[in-house]
Amino acid sequence: MIRRLDPDDLAAILAVVIDGAEAYRGIIPPDRWHEPYMPEDALRQELAAGVEFWGQEVDGELVGVMGVQPVRDVTLIRHAYVRTAWQRKGFGGALLQHLLALTSTPVMIGTWAAAEWAVRFYERHGFRLVSPDEKERLLTTYWTVPARQRETSVVLADRRWFARTGG
Repeated sequence: MIRRLDPDDLAAILAVVIDGAEAYRGIIPPDRWHEPYMPEDALRQELAAGVEFWGQEVDGELVGVMGVQPVRDVTLIRHAYVRTAWQRKGFGGALLQHLLALTSTPVMIGTWAAAEWAVRFYERHGFRLVSPDEKERLLTTYWTVPARQRETSVVLADRRWFARTGG
């Protein structure tokens, strides 16, 4: 079951993010890794900034989360994580497809460049990498991330973005 998550789900969201983020340990630059990967106050800031979380449940257990955030004229997919034991079983894809169906605006996703599996996942779901110059422009226009994170990230966009920009 996929459902919109609410503030009562905060602890469960954090548990999924922290568990699912283990896939990035040793992959992303060490100066970008945090313990815990997402502290509670950071999650609260994301919620206050308008990130709406959706979750996939199996037998009442939250196994995956994905955020969606409208920013200006696009929608960002934010904080997509599936618990380690549930990865590669289609839950991330189901969440992504659910969120894509909720929006009519172009959708963009930022992820770590070194997380090649994440890039391939989004490409399998119809997203394409933007150029390095466009990545920099998009990360400074639609996201609030430090320069070091911009250096080590990529941006993928859906067909609606490329249709709008002629790419």
